[in-house]
Amino acid sequence: MSWQKEVDEIKKRKALALAQGGAEAIQVQHEKGRLTIRERIDAVLDADSFVEQGPGAGFASKNEQGDIDDFSPANYVVGFGQINGSQVVVGGEDFTLKGGSPNAAGLRKSIYAEELALHFQVPLIRLLEGGGGSVAKPGGSGPKTVGAPVFSEPRFKVIADALGQIPVVSAGLGPVAGFPAGRLAASHFSVMVKQVSQVMVAGPALVERALGRRLTKEELGGYRVHEKSGVVDAVVDSEEAAFAVMRQFLSYLPQNVFEVPVRLPSEDRIDRAEEGLLDIVPRDVRRPFDMRKLVRWVVDTSSFLELAPKFGRGQIIGLARLNGLPVGVIANDCRHYAGAMTAQGSQKAKRLMELCETFHLPIINFLDEPGFMLGPDAEQAGTIRYGMSAVAAAAQSSVPWATIAIHKSFGVASAAHFAPNTYKLAWPSYELGALPVQGGVAVAFRREIEAAADPEAARKAMEAALLAERSPFPLMESFSIHELIDPRETRAKLCQWSEWIEPKLNALKGPATWGYRP
Repeated sequence: MSWQKEVDEIKKRKALALAQGGAEAIQVQHEKGRLTIRERIDAVLDADSFVEQGPGAGFASKNEQGDIDDFSPANYVVGFGQINGSQVVVGGEDFTLKGGSPNAAGLRKSIYAEELALHFQVPLIRLLEGGGGSVAKPGGSGPKTVGAPVFSEPRFKVIADALGQIPVVSAGLGPVAGFPAGRLAASHFSVMVKQVSQVMVAGPALVERALGRRLTKEELGGYRVHEKSGVVDAVVDSEEAAFAVMRQFLSYLPQNVFEVPVRLPSEDRIDRAEEGLLDIVPRDVRRPFDMRKLVRWVVDTSSFLELAPKFGRGQIIGLARLNGLPVGVIANDCRHYAGAMTAQGSQKAKRLMELCETFHLPIINFLDEPGFMLGPDAEQAGTIRYGMSAVAAAAQSSVPWATIAIHKSFGVASAAHFAPNTYKLAWPSYELGALPVQGGVAVAFRREIEAAADPEAARKAMEAALLAERSPFPLMESFSIHELIDPRETRAKLCQWSEWIEPKLNALKGPATWGYRP
């Protein structure tokens, strides 16, 4: 007896699942300028590499003859694929069905995404668009179970476990609220699309009901909100741009914590010496300079991927390559708060340290630190607590560090720029101390200045004398730094250092002793 009828039904279920919410729902999705989940998966992965898990999951209703007359597929799609030839797991909500709010099969598949990626120890890509749970009508027939079994692990444990073992990247590609919003935040890298994406704990209707405030989705959680909140690492103009930056981010990381970053061939010369580095730091300490340009002149050409550029703006973080080896980058931006470490900037720097610690990336640090941000706003933000958290993270870091002292290093905040066994280089423009000379003189010598015949001249003379004593040359003489260098030598020195430390990365394989938290 043949099983052809059942085989035909399997094929029909899979075909109906591919129809998603139907032609009309797909058209509405396209009219909103958004791709469907299957189109997104094809766009982010290498061509023809997707292998779906549970392609026929969903619920069918049958007529009296036992034939399917309606089928509601799982509204979460998940499976294996490849990015640049490496295996990944990818999953996301199908917004054409119930607005992405999970049906029963869809919820199981969404939870399975982390389990699948963890089991095979490969990166996880989330393509998010949906509103999490929904409220069911009261009543209904049949017995029901309430809650999870008492012996089950918390649903979110697997999400936390994933962050400590495999790269997790997420994109907000439409309205994202509730559980999907939590998933987006619980990532090593997250991106949203301008005007199309909103990320919210809850949507406008719930906010109005709870708080009596009427706001649009864009006002609640649009890109202008979250490029400054730190919830997302990148904001882009299109879904295609989101997929490209997700692929770029993954290219810097190993497949999991049991591997190390891979050095790729580089066409950039190790001895490339940018002439602009010689005078990029002005002699007038009050004049700012472009730290991003400095970073790009040192690392491999076009390799710097900045993260969260409008959050914690006194600090710059990102990923780059040195002669092909992936590295984390931390720097100060003196154009914002003179580069001072704010509460947000401290969180930002610590997050980069945790990312590098988790995936064994060396860190290069371009130091221009005036200290923790001061003033009433900084105190109310808890700057000293968050700042000391960043200091502790640096002090406990086990990955190799290289710190290039560019301009200034004052106060306790400077400790967040050095880890154990840091390779220390300095430029001739480097100045260090407990306080900046300008402010320190005004405080320490207030009485002498006020008693002088010309207080302004006395202050300037004291500042000039102290600045002369803060030259980096005594540091070189005392072997307090490894080397005082011509700024144009920075790239060559760091590329050489990357060769020294690369073999040491193998000893770091495995989970970090202190893990990654969102």
